[in-house]
Amino acid sequence: MKTPQNISEFKQKVLHWANQFEVCCFFDSNEYKDAYSAYDFIIAADIHAELICSAGNAFDQLKNFYAFHKQWIFGYFSYDLKNEIEDLQSNNPDGLNFPDLYFFVPKYLVAFKDGQAEVLLGKESVLEEIELFQLQKKEESGTIQISQRLSKDQYIHKVEALRSHILRGDIYEVNFCQEFFSENAEIEPVQTFELLNKISPTPFAGYVKVHGKYILSATPERFLCKRGSKLTSQPIKGTAKRSTVQEEDEAIKLQLRSDIKEQAENVMIVDLVRHDLTKSAIKGSVTVDELFGIYSFPQVHQMISTISCEFNPEIHFIDAIKNAFPMGSMTGAPKVKAMKLIEEYEVTKRGIYSGSFGCISPDGDFDFNVVIRSILYNAESKYLSFQVGGAITYQSNAASEYEECLLKASAILKVLGS
Repeated sequence: MKTPQNISEFKQKVLHWANQFEVCCFFDSNEYKDAYSAYDFIIAADIHAELICSAGNAFDQLKNFYAFHKQWIFGYFSYDLKNEIEDLQSNNPDGLNFPDLYFFVPKYLVAFKDGQAEVLLGKESVLEEIELFQLQKKEESGTIQISQRLSKDQYIHKVEALRSHILRGDIYEVNFCQEFFSENAEIEPVQTFELLNKISPTPFAGYVKVHGKYILSATPERFLCKRGSKLTSQPIKGTAKRSTVQEEDEAIKLQLRSDIKEQAENVMIVDLVRHDLTKSAIKGSVTVDELFGIYSFPQVHQMISTISCEFNPEIHFIDAIKNAFPMGSMTGAPKVKAMKLIEEYEVTKRGIYSGSFGCISPDGDFDFNVVIRSILYNAESKYLSFQVGGAITYQSNAASEYEECLLKASAILKVLGS
């Protein structure tokens, strides 16, 4: 255990130090204290062993990888792993080309909690190495030219088509997303993440570097975590723009809390998550701990519900992840039909977007987020992408949904200077 002299400087040095390796993960709770976060921030760097695989038998390969190493592992699940869980396909264009699943055992693992830094993997002297690491100021990225895959008219047309599916009874709700992208984009990933994390600090923020592919994330959403015998999921459905005027901001918050449309969206996903957790739960133990909780972040207020259960010990904990994947907040209900319509109406492969990254501990506890509000970047091809979306129900107004997409994109557009 060590107490760094300057915590914010230590955090900055940790990230820059880790970035010198081919693979690293930095997860930051940004001081949003909750009952489930084990650390304030954690950094995993360099490769002791790694697993890279495509949809097919990826979850089984991960089970074998974990069983062999029985150690901390860090990594991500892409949305397209849905294709090994259900009879689905992903045929839309993909400019990023991330692997479907990636996990690694790090050589170095440093965790920070309550002002104390602790080395969980690697030599203790790594803390001195980090403290002495010289921060090098690189030139900031210039303005990135961002394009949209869909025009406003195209987006509205597709939303109206999805509403007609709801009217016919095919689905109740679908999460429909659109891509913002840039070709020949050159960014400094660490500095871009630091700016994003400053503009939009969130509880499940993260920087993931995997062989020149980057996830720079300001996600506020937890997909699933396991602490001992308890599984917890916290889906987000319901968004409202913040105001700089305190009284107005409070009024917006109250309005979101009582908004019938937002509540309807939220409760549909709560029911879906309850169903997903039932597959991994001790019978009768699934509970809704909080319904329609309102949480405030720098750009938006969000409606977040919390669902938990007692984990059935006869089920492998990786199967608990698989049983709930992809997360209901990013699909819709019924889940499989919603995913088929997502494939039909969206024009870009989701890949890591609306997937999940996080870590698994040696005793089988884990914490995984939802990859939203995230910049995805392939440094080799210089392709940069981020996607935004929202829940479409029959009550949805297509033009309002489009404006909500722009609101969700605002922090990233600001970071990229667009």
